[in-house]
Amino acid sequence: MKYRLEATRVTADADAEMVVSHSLDLTCKTTSLQATAQSLAVSVLDLVATRAGEAPGSAIARSVELARHAEQLEYKRYWVAEHHAIQRLACSATPLLIGHIAAATKTIRVGSGGVMLPNHAPLVVAEQFGTLEAIYTGRIDLGVGRAPGGDFQTVRALRRGLAQDGDQFPALVEELRTYLGPERPGQVVKAIPGHNSNVPITLLGSSGSSAQLAAALGLPFAFAAHLAPENLCAAAHLYRERFRPSQVLQKPHLLVAMQVIAAETDAAARRLFTTPQQRLLRAIRGEPVELLPPVDSMAPLWHDGERAAVENRMRAAIVGSDATVQAGLEKLASDARADEVIVVTETYEHSDRIDSYQRVAHIAAKVLATGDAYAG
Repeated sequence: MKYRLEATRVTADADAEMVVSHSLDLTCKTTSLQATAQSLAVSVLDLVATRAGEAPGSAIARSVELARHAEQLEYKRYWVAEHHAIQRLACSATPLLIGHIAAATKTIRVGSGGVMLPNHAPLVVAEQFGTLEAIYTGRIDLGVGRAPGGDFQTVRALRRGLAQDGDQFPALVEELRTYLGPERPGQVVKAIPGHNSNVPITLLGSSGSSAQLAAALGLPFAFAAHLAPENLCAAAHLYRERFRPSQVLQKPHLLVAMQVIAAETDAAARRLFTTPQQRLLRAIRGEPVELLPPVDSMAPLWHDGERAAVENRMRAAIVGSDATVQAGLEKLASDARADEVIVVTETYEHSDRIDSYQRVAHIAAKVLATGDAYAG
Protein backbone atom coordinates (compact mmCIF):
# COMPACT_ATOMS: atom_id res chain seq x y z
CA MET A 1 0.00 0.00 0.00
CA LYS A 2 1.32 3.42 -0.90
CA TYR A 3 0.05 6.84 0.05
CA ARG A 4 1.77 9.85 -1.45
CA LEU A 5 0.69 13.45 -1.79
CA GLU A 6 2.32 15.80 -4.27
CA ALA A 7 1.96 19.46 -5.07
CA THR A 8 0.96 19.98 -8.68
CA ARG A 9 2.40 22.89 -10.62
CA VAL A 10 0.29 24.57 -13.23
CA THR A 11 0.33 27.93 -14.91
CA ALA A 12 -1.98 30.22 -12.98
CA ASP A 13 -1.71 33.27 -15.21
CA ALA A 14 0.11 34.06 -18.40
CA ASP A 15 3.18 35.38 -16.59
CA ALA A 16 3.29 33.34 -13.38
CA GLU A 17 3.61 29.75 -12.26
CA MET A 18 2.51 28.73 -8.81
CA VAL A 19 1.58 25.68 -6.74
CA VAL A 20 -2.20 25.64 -6.91
CA SER A 21 -3.37 22.39 -5.41
CA HIS A 22 -2.42 19.03 -4.08
CA SER A 23 -3.18 15.81 -5.90
CA LEU A 24 -3.76 12.49 -4.23
CA ASP A 25 -1.50 9.71 -5.49
CA LEU A 26 -2.99 6.63 -3.89
CA THR A 27 -2.21 3.04 -4.72
CA CYS A 28 -4.21 0.60 -2.65
CA LYS A 29 -4.77 -3.11 -2.98
CA THR A 30 -8.54 -3.44 -3.10
CA THR A 31 -10.99 -6.04 -4.26
CA SER A 32 -12.67 -5.25 -7.55
CA LEU A 33 -16.24 -4.02 -7.71
CA GLN A 34 -18.37 -3.60 -10.78
CA ALA A 35 -18.44 0.09 -11.67
CA THR A 36 -21.74 1.88 -12.02
CA ALA A 37 -22.18 5.02 -14.08
CA GLN A 38 -23.38 7.57 -11.57
CA SER A 39 -22.20 11.03 -10.62
CA LEU A 40 -20.11 11.54 -7.52
CA ALA A 41 -22.38 12.46 -4.59
CA VAL A 42 -21.40 15.62 -2.71
CA SER A 43 -22.44 16.91 0.69
CA VAL A 44 -21.56 19.81 3.02
CA LEU A 45 -19.74 19.87 6.38
CA ASP A 46 -20.14 23.11 8.33
CA LEU A 47 -18.22 24.25 11.43
CA VAL A 48 -20.25 27.49 11.67
CA ALA A 49 -17.19 29.72 11.90
CA THR A 50 -17.48 33.38 12.91
CA ARG A 51 -15.44 36.46 12.05
CA ALA A 52 -13.65 38.61 14.63
CA GLY A 53 -16.15 40.48 16.79
CA GLU A 54 -19.12 38.81 15.12
CA ALA A 55 -22.11 37.46 17.05
CA PRO A 56 -22.73 33.69 16.69
CA GLY A 57 -26.21 34.40 15.32
CA SER A 58 -24.72 35.95 12.18
CA ALA A 59 -22.65 32.84 11.44
CA ILE A 60 -25.68 30.62 12.05
CA ALA A 61 -27.74 32.75 9.66
CA ARG A 62 -25.07 32.26 6.99
CA SER A 63 -25.22 28.51 7.57
CA VAL A 64 -28.97 28.54 6.97
CA GLU A 65 -28.52 30.50 3.75
CA LEU A 66 -25.78 28.11 2.59
CA ALA A 67 -27.99 25.10 3.38
CA ARG A 68 -30.76 26.55 1.22
CA HIS A 69 -28.31 27.03 -1.65
CA ALA A 70 -26.94 23.51 -1.14
CA GLU A 71 -30.47 22.13 -1.36
CA GLN A 72 -31.09 23.96 -4.64
CA LEU A 73 -27.78 22.67 -5.97
CA GLU A 74 -28.82 19.10 -5.04
CA TYR A 75 -26.18 18.43 -2.43
CA LYS A 76 -27.11 15.20 -0.67
CA ARG A 77 -26.66 16.24 2.97
CA TYR A 78 -25.77 19.15 5.18
CA TRP A 79 -23.81 18.11 8.25
CA VAL A 80 -22.81 20.18 11.29
CA ALA A 81 -19.75 19.30 13.37
CA GLU A 82 -19.56 19.17 17.18
CA HIS A 83 -16.87 21.31 18.83
CA HIS A 84 -16.82 22.72 22.34
CA ALA A 85 -15.19 25.77 23.96
CA ILE A 86 -13.39 26.72 20.74
CA GLN A 87 -13.60 30.46 20.28
CA ARG A 88 -15.20 31.51 16.97
CA LEU A 89 -16.89 28.17 16.26
CA ALA A 90 -20.64 28.21 16.92
CA CYS A 91 -21.32 24.47 16.50
CA SER A 92 -21.39 23.17 20.09
CA ALA A 93 -25.16 22.49 20.28
CA THR A 94 -25.26 20.25 17.21
CA PRO A 95 -28.86 18.89 17.52
CA LEU A 96 -30.24 22.42 17.90
CA LEU A 97 -28.44 23.57 14.75
CA ILE A 98 -29.67 20.52 12.86
CA GLY A 99 -33.26 21.30 13.79
CA HIS A 100 -32.86 24.97 12.86
CA ILE A 101 -31.37 24.14 9.45
CA ALA A 102 -33.89 21.37 8.76
CA ALA A 103 -36.72 23.81 9.51
CA ALA A 104 -35.32 26.24 6.94
CA THR A 105 -35.02 23.62 4.18
CA LYS A 106 -37.33 21.07 2.62
CA THR A 107 -35.55 18.12 1.00
CA ILE A 108 -31.83 18.01 1.84
CA ARG A 109 -30.77 15.54 4.52
CA VAL A 110 -29.47 17.28 7.64
CA GLY A 111 -27.30 15.70 10.29
CA SER A 112 -24.22 15.55 12.45
CA GLY A 113 -20.68 15.24 11.26
CA GLY A 114 -20.67 14.30 13.92
CA VAL A 115 -21.93 13.84 17.45
CA MET A 116 -18.95 12.89 19.63
CA LEU A 117 -20.62 9.96 21.34
CA PRO A 118 -18.35 9.63 24.44
CA ASN A 119 -19.48 13.16 25.41
CA HIS A 120 -23.12 12.10 25.77
CA ALA A 121 -25.40 9.45 27.19
CA PRO A 122 -26.55 7.34 24.20
CA LEU A 123 -30.13 7.49 25.49
CA VAL A 124 -30.12 11.29 25.29
CA VAL A 125 -28.66 11.21 21.77
CA ALA A 126 -31.34 8.72 20.73
CA GLU A 127 -34.09 10.90 22.19
CA GLN A 128 -32.74 14.04 20.50
CA PHE A 129 -32.36 12.48 17.08
CA GLY A 130 -35.55 10.47 17.45
CA THR A 131 -37.34 13.76 18.03
CA LEU A 132 -35.66 15.34 15.00
CA GLU A 133 -36.65 12.32 12.89
CA ALA A 134 -40.25 12.59 14.13
CA ILE A 135 -40.38 16.22 12.98
CA TYR A 136 -38.34 15.92 9.76
CA THR A 137 -39.11 12.35 8.78
CA GLY A 138 -36.64 10.76 6.37
CA ARG A 139 -34.22 13.71 6.43
CA ILE A 140 -32.08 13.21 9.55
CA ASP A 141 -28.58 11.67 9.65
CA LEU A 142 -26.70 10.69 12.80
CA GLY A 143 -22.95 10.68 12.27
CA VAL A 144 -21.08 9.65 15.42
CA GLY A 145 -17.41 9.80 16.34
CA ARG A 146 -15.14 9.02 19.24
CA ALA A 147 -13.01 12.22 19.35
CA PRO A 148 -13.32 14.60 22.32
CA GLY A 149 -14.34 17.70 20.38
CA GLY A 150 -12.51 19.99 22.80
CA ASP A 151 -9.60 20.32 25.23
CA PHE A 152 -9.06 18.15 28.31
CA GLN A 153 -10.76 20.46 30.81
CA THR A 154 -13.76 20.95 28.52
CA VAL A 155 -14.09 17.20 28.01
CA ARG A 156 -14.06 16.69 31.79
CA ALA A 157 -16.88 19.21 32.10
CA LEU A 158 -18.86 17.56 29.32
CA ARG A 159 -18.44 14.03 30.65
CA ARG A 160 -19.14 14.81 34.30
CA GLY A 161 -20.83 11.70 35.61
CA LEU A 162 -20.08 9.83 32.37
CA ALA A 163 -17.16 7.45 32.80
CA GLN A 164 -16.68 7.17 29.05
CA ASP A 165 -13.76 7.45 26.67
CA GLY A 166 -12.79 6.42 23.17
CA ASP A 167 -12.11 2.83 24.24
CA GLN A 168 -15.79 2.40 25.08
CA PHE A 169 -16.92 3.69 21.70
CA PRO A 170 -18.04 0.29 20.27
CA ALA A 171 -20.22 -0.36 23.33
CA LEU A 172 -21.69 3.15 23.13
CA VAL A 173 -22.52 2.67 19.44
CA GLU A 174 -24.25 -0.62 20.21
CA GLU A 175 -26.25 0.99 23.03
CA LEU A 176 -27.27 3.84 20.72
CA ARG A 177 -28.39 1.41 18.01
CA THR A 178 -30.45 -0.47 20.58
CA TYR A 179 -32.37 2.70 21.49
CA LEU A 180 -33.01 3.67 17.86
CA GLY A 181 -33.93 0.21 16.62
CA PRO A 182 -36.87 -2.14 17.21
CA GLU A 183 -37.58 -3.38 20.71
CA ARG A 184 -35.42 -6.29 21.84
CA PRO A 185 -36.57 -9.10 24.16
CA GLY A 186 -36.30 -7.99 27.76
CA GLN A 187 -35.45 -4.39 26.87
CA VAL A 188 -36.42 -2.12 29.75
CA VAL A 189 -35.11 1.32 28.77
CA LYS A 190 -36.52 2.84 25.58
CA ALA A 191 -35.88 6.14 23.82
CA ILE A 192 -39.20 7.90 23.31
CA PRO A 193 -39.19 9.37 20.72
CA GLY A 194 -36.40 7.44 19.05
CA HIS A 195 -37.52 3.87 19.63
CA ASN A 196 -37.88 2.07 16.27
CA SER A 197 -37.08 5.30 14.37
CA ASN A 198 -34.02 3.67 12.76
CA VAL A 199 -32.28 7.01 12.25
CA PRO A 200 -29.40 6.23 9.85
CA ILE A 201 -26.06 6.02 11.67
CA THR A 202 -22.72 6.74 10.02
CA LEU A 203 -19.44 6.16 11.85
CA LEU A 204 -16.84 8.93 11.60
CA GLY A 205 -13.11 8.59 12.03
CA SER A 206 -9.61 9.66 11.07
CA SER A 207 -7.85 6.32 11.54
CA GLY A 208 -8.41 2.62 11.07
CA SER A 209 -10.25 1.95 14.36
CA SER A 210 -13.62 3.40 13.35
CA ALA A 211 -13.15 2.05 9.81
CA GLN A 212 -12.93 -1.49 11.17
CA LEU A 213 -15.93 -0.98 13.45
CA ALA A 214 -18.04 0.43 10.60
CA ALA A 215 -17.04 -2.53 8.45
CA ALA A 216 -17.92 -5.05 11.14
CA LEU A 217 -21.34 -3.49 11.74
CA GLY A 218 -22.10 -2.96 8.04
CA LEU A 219 -22.49 0.81 8.43
CA PRO A 220 -21.41 3.75 6.24
CA PHE A 221 -18.02 5.19 7.14
CA ALA A 222 -17.03 8.87 6.87
CA PHE A 223 -13.30 9.58 6.90
CA ALA A 224 -11.99 12.99 8.00
CA ALA A 225 -9.38 13.54 5.29
CA HIS A 226 -9.43 17.27 6.06
CA LEU A 227 -7.91 16.39 9.45
CA ALA A 228 -5.72 13.32 8.81
CA PRO A 229 -5.08 12.87 5.07
CA GLU A 230 -2.13 10.56 5.75
CA ASN A 231 -4.49 7.86 7.07
CA LEU A 232 -7.05 7.94 4.27
CA CYS A 233 -5.71 5.14 2.12
CA ALA A 234 -5.19 2.67 4.96
CA ALA A 235 -8.59 3.37 6.53
CA ALA A 236 -10.42 3.12 3.20
CA HIS A 237 -8.70 -0.18 2.47
CA LEU A 238 -9.55 -1.63 5.88
CA TYR A 239 -13.18 -0.56 5.58
CA ARG A 240 -13.73 -2.13 2.15
CA GLU A 241 -11.67 -5.25 2.86
CA ARG A 242 -13.46 -6.10 6.10
CA PHE A 243 -16.97 -4.89 5.31
CA ARG A 244 -19.79 -7.25 6.27
CA PRO A 245 -23.20 -6.74 4.63
CA SER A 246 -26.00 -5.82 7.02
CA GLN A 247 -29.67 -4.92 6.98
CA VAL A 248 -28.55 -1.30 6.75
CA LEU A 249 -26.06 -1.63 3.91
CA GLN A 250 -25.28 -4.42 1.47
CA LYS A 251 -22.08 -2.86 0.11
CA PRO A 252 -19.60 -0.45 1.70
CA HIS A 253 -20.27 3.26 1.41
CA LEU A 254 -17.26 5.50 1.97
CA LEU A 255 -17.72 9.21 2.57
CA VAL A 256 -14.59 11.38 2.52
CA ALA A 257 -14.56 14.83 4.11
CA MET A 258 -12.18 17.03 2.12
CA GLN A 259 -11.22 20.69 2.12
CA VAL A 260 -12.24 22.09 -1.28
CA ILE A 261 -12.18 25.64 -2.67
CA ALA A 262 -13.13 26.34 -6.28
CA ALA A 263 -12.85 29.76 -7.94
CA GLU A 264 -12.56 31.28 -11.40
CA THR A 265 -8.79 30.79 -11.54
CA ASP A 266 -6.17 28.79 -9.66
CA ALA A 267 -4.63 31.99 -8.35
CA ALA A 268 -7.96 33.27 -7.03
CA ALA A 269 -8.68 29.97 -5.27
CA ARG A 270 -5.24 29.86 -3.67
CA ARG A 271 -5.77 33.35 -2.31
CA LEU A 272 -9.11 32.33 -0.79
CA PHE A 273 -7.34 29.31 0.70
CA THR A 274 -5.25 31.60 2.91
CA THR A 275 -8.34 32.06 5.13
CA PRO A 276 -8.47 28.41 6.32
CA GLN A 277 -4.66 28.40 6.44
CA GLN A 278 -4.75 31.35 8.85
CA ARG A 279 -7.46 29.65 10.89
CA LEU A 280 -5.37 26.49 11.33
CA LEU A 281 -2.30 28.60 12.13
CA ARG A 282 -4.23 30.33 14.91
CA ALA A 283 -5.39 26.94 16.23
CA ILE A 284 -1.77 25.76 16.39
CA ARG A 285 -0.92 28.89 18.38
CA GLY A 286 -3.88 28.43 20.73
CA GLU A 287 -5.60 31.57 19.45
CA PRO A 288 -9.30 32.04 18.55
CA VAL A 289 -9.96 30.34 15.21
CA GLU A 290 -11.88 33.22 13.68
CA LEU A 291 -12.31 33.72 9.96
CA LEU A 292 -9.79 36.24 8.66
CA PRO A 293 -9.66 37.98 5.27
CA PRO A 294 -7.48 36.32 2.62
CA VAL A 295 -3.95 37.62 2.06
CA ASP A 296 -1.67 37.75 -0.95
CA SER A 297 1.02 35.75 0.82
CA MET A 298 1.27 33.70 4.01
CA ALA A 299 5.06 34.18 4.18
CA PRO A 300 5.01 37.10 6.65
CA LEU A 301 2.52 35.36 8.94
CA TRP A 302 4.30 32.15 9.91
CA HIS A 303 7.72 30.75 10.65
CA ASP A 304 9.09 27.62 8.98
CA GLY A 305 7.84 25.20 11.63
CA GLU A 306 4.32 26.61 11.56
CA ARG A 307 4.29 26.59 7.77
CA ALA A 308 5.29 22.91 7.74
CA ALA A 309 2.56 22.03 10.26
CA VAL A 310 -0.17 23.86 8.35
CA GLU A 311 0.86 22.56 4.95
CA ASN A 312 1.15 19.00 6.27
CA ARG A 313 -2.38 19.06 7.67
CA MET A 314 -3.84 20.68 4.56
CA ARG A 315 -1.75 19.00 1.89
CA ALA A 316 -4.67 17.00 0.48
CA ALA A 317 -6.90 20.05 -0.02
CA ILE A 318 -8.37 20.41 -3.51
CA VAL A 319 -7.98 24.07 -4.40
CA GLY A 320 -8.13 25.75 -7.80
CA SER A 321 -10.12 26.51 -10.91
CA ASP A 322 -12.99 24.30 -12.09
CA ALA A 323 -10.59 22.19 -14.14
CA THR A 324 -8.17 21.76 -11.23
CA VAL A 325 -10.94 20.83 -8.80
CA GLN A 326 -12.45 18.37 -11.26
CA ALA A 327 -9.10 16.63 -11.64
CA GLY A 328 -8.76 16.46 -7.85
CA LEU A 329 -12.23 15.02 -7.32
CA GLU A 330 -11.73 12.49 -10.11
CA LYS A 331 -8.50 11.32 -8.49
CA LEU A 332 -10.13 11.11 -5.07
CA ALA A 333 -13.03 9.08 -6.44
CA SER A 334 -10.67 6.79 -8.32
CA ASP A 335 -7.77 6.29 -5.92
CA ALA A 336 -9.58 6.35 -2.57
CA ARG A 337 -12.75 4.94 -4.16
CA ALA A 338 -14.84 7.55 -2.42
CA ASP A 339 -18.56 7.08 -2.96
CA GLU A 340 -19.36 10.53 -1.60
CA VAL A 341 -17.34 13.65 -0.82
CA ILE A 342 -18.28 15.83 2.14
CA VAL A 343 -17.05 19.23 1.07
CA VAL A 344 -15.48 21.52 3.69
CA THR A 345 -15.20 25.09 2.36
CA GLU A 346 -14.22 28.04 4.52
CA THR A 347 -13.87 31.49 3.02
CA TYR A 348 -14.05 34.93 4.58
CA GLU A 349 -16.70 36.30 2.22
CA HIS A 350 -19.95 34.38 2.22
CA SER A 351 -20.39 35.04 -1.51
CA ASP A 352 -17.08 33.29 -2.24
CA ARG A 353 -18.23 30.27 -0.23
CA ILE A 354 -21.53 30.03 -2.09
CA ASP A 355 -19.74 30.45 -5.42
CA SER A 356 -17.33 27.63 -4.55
CA TYR A 357 -20.12 25.24 -3.54
CA GLN A 358 -21.98 26.10 -6.73
CA ARG A 359 -18.91 25.33 -8.82
CA VAL A 360 -18.29 22.07 -6.97
CA ALA A 361 -21.89 20.94 -7.54
CA HIS A 362 -21.54 21.42 -11.29
CA ILE A 363 -18.10 19.79 -11.32
CA ALA A 364 -19.23 16.74 -9.32
CA ALA A 365 -22.00 16.10 -11.83
CA LYS A 366 -19.24 15.35 -14.37
CA VAL A 367 -17.30 12.98 -12.07
CA LEU A 368 -18.23 9.31 -12.01
CA ALA A 369 -18.24 7.35 -8.76
CA THR A 370 -17.56 3.61 -8.69
CA GLY A 371 -19.80 2.68 -5.77
CA ASP A 372 -23.51 2.12 -5.42
CA ALA A 373 -25.89 4.88 -4.36
CA TYR A 374 -26.81 4.89 -0.67
CA ALA A 375 -30.27 6.17 0.13
CA GLY A 376 -29.51 6.93 3.76
